[in-house]
Amino acid sequence: MVKINKVYTKSGDDGTTALGFGGRTSKTSPRVEAYGTVDEANATLGLAVIESDRVPNAEVGNLLRRIQNDLFDVGADLCVPVGEADRGEHPPLRVQPSQTEHLEHAIDRYNERQEPLTSFVLPGGSPLAAALHVARTTVRRAERRTVSLMEAEPAATSPETVRYLNRLSDLLFVLGRAANDDGRQDVLWKPGANR
Repeated sequence: MVKINKVYTKSGDDGTTALGFGGRTSKTSPRVEAYGTVDEANATLGLAVIESDRVPNAEVGNLLRRIQNDLFDVGADLCVPVGEADRGEHPPLRVQPSQTEHLEHAIDRYNERQEPLTSFVLPGGSPLAAALHVARTTVRRAERRTVSLMEAEPAATSPETVRYLNRLSDLLFVLGRAANDDGRQDVLWKPGANR
């Protein structure tokens, strides 16, 4: 159970932050960059949730809310290095393959309704699609930061976090097309159109 009594502690004024197991590290460490960017991705997803509430179909909004909860799981996983704590009496929260599989099922479900692409899609179309593309690109950055962490600390980083973020960005792309009438209102890239 999380309990937050004070919003500020002043303990980070020296440029360090607490990790989930109690240790401290620099606020610029690859681990903090990874889970901090996951938090940023979750915030951008919140904008997509607001836009999804403006359309009559609640299915996308419910899916996005579930993903927001999962992103806190991803952040919790990343803020505790894999290691000794995993073998303790109260192991840390780790992202499970079933969470990634849920994203894959959603990708398949939405993608089967869409025509194959003949060009790249420009971010935009509807407000919901635009918000989903912003979230998608932020998730891609979170994925890159998590891969950097995996390269720096391979034994201390759960590979499922990378898989989850990779699938999530794919899902957000597919949902962006779904928000554009299953791709029928996508704005397509026209190479060299303005030369």
